[in-house]
Formats: sequence, C-alpha cells, structure tokens
Amino acid sequence: MTTTLEAPAVHTGPAAPPPKPRRFRKKLTRAVHASAAVVLFVLLWELVPRFVLDESTRTFLPPLSEDLQALWDLALDGELADHLLASVGRSAAGFVVAVAVAVPLGLLIGWYRPVARFLQPLLELARNTAALALLPVFTLLLGIGELSKVTLVVYACVWPVLLNTIAGVNTVDPLLVKAARSLGLSSPRLFRKVILPSAVPTVFTGIRMAASYSILVLVAAEMVGAKAGLGYLINTSQVNFQIQQMYAGIIAVSVLGVLVNQGFVVLERRFSTWRPKEKP
Repeated sequence: MTTTLEAPAVHTGPAAPPPKPRRFRKKLTRAVHASAAVVLFVLLWELVPRFVLDESTRTFLPPLSEDLQALWDLALDGELADHLLASVGRSAAGFVVAVAVAVPLGLLIGWYRPVARFLQPLLELARNTAALALLPVFTLLLGIGELSKVTLVVYACVWPVLLNTIAGVNTVDPLLVKAARSLGLSSPRLFRKVILPSAVPTVFTGIRMAASYSILVLVAAEMVGAKAGLGYLINTSQVNFQIQQMYAGIIAVSVLGVLVNQGFVVLERRFSTWRPKEKP
C-alpha cells in the first residue's frame, strides 16, 4: 500500500503591490481621460477658424494661437499685470469681507434654531436675487468707483458662504452631538470640539464657491465705469474691435478662476485631513 504525500501549503503573505510601470500607465490613462475634453476644445478652437470658417466670420472668432499671442503681448508690455492686479485686489477685498461676515453669522444662525427659523424667509429671498441685477442699485447709491464694485462682490460672496455654513452646522450627526453631551461637554466645548470640525468641509465648499463668484461678478461690474481690470480690458477691446485682445482677456479670466479654485481645493484638503479619502 502506497501513500501520497501532499506538498505542504506555503503561505506567501499579502499580495505584492503592482509594479511601478503598471501604476504609471494607470495614472497616465487617468490624466489622458481628464484632459481629453480640454485638448479637443483647444484643437477645435484652433482648426475650425482656420479651415472651416470664412474670412468674415474668422474676424470675430480668431484661432486660439492668435489669441494667445495677444495675451503674450499684453503680458510683455505690462498691461495684463495692471489689469490683473486691479481685478484681484477688488475681488480679494470683497471676498475677505464676505467670509469674515458670513462664517460667524452662519455659525450663529445654524446653532440657534429660532434665529434660523426667523431669518429663513429673508435668506431665501436674498439668495435668489442675482447680484448683477443689483448692479444699477449699487451704482446709484455708491457711485461708479471702487466702493460699489467691492460691495457688489461682498453681496455675491456672502450667500454661498452663509448658506453652506448654516447647512454645515445643521447636518452634524445628531448621535455625535448626543455622545458629546453624555460625556459632559459644555455648549461652548461642544461647539468647538464637535460642531466646528464637522462643519468645516461644508463651510469650505461655500468659500470655494464664493471665490469663483468674486471673480465672475467683478468682471461684469468692471465693464461699467472702471478704468482698469480684466472686465474693463474685455469691454474696451470689444468696443475698439480688438478681438484678439478681447479673447485674451477672457482666457486670463478663465485661467485665474481655475487657479483660485484649485488653490482652495488644496486648502480644503489641508483643513480636512481627518476625513477619509474618497476612492477614485
């Protein structure tokens, strides 16, 4: 009688991580997918005016390369920097004032429910009133100078920060609040240790939205009565039929908006490191 000896099972341990080339290809694939739409848009902007549009239409939609050349010329002679600094200064001033007012007010309204119920109708009315619809009012009351433009930016930025701050306080897990109270935390400590950390992501969402609004609203406001700024550059170039410079100003606004948004995304991650990372 013969017996068959089986080879003992060998424990190989956890699976080895994928090799670096595979991870590199995965990252490269994601980057290509993320940028495909932008690349397609850029190609269409360059090729359609050159090979599809007739001469008269091409005057109003020049190829992207000509617009970028105009942007480069504006940057070289310092005109772009002057307009950019004027716009950034106004939008930053209005944005800082809005955040300084809206965050404490939103925390107060969100923490005290009777105050929230009392102000809710007014907040709903104000949030649905477009900031640009009030531009003539601000101009009549405050003139066409810097004060009216900064005030308009403040008005546009207050609402996303305020409403997201209120929502952040109201959406804190009730079980977490009950657990903190059962441990004997006083109301000030509960607010500081539980409510504020839980509301930070929602608050930063409102701040990021407000940063974008501060640029978009200001550009529109600078088209009325301004002597410098990206909105002034776009409007003046259109009136003087400098089409390439007009598109150069639009590109500058878009790039500025993207950079501001990405900066606040990084800042939000920095202040929300305790949150679990989302799977891609």
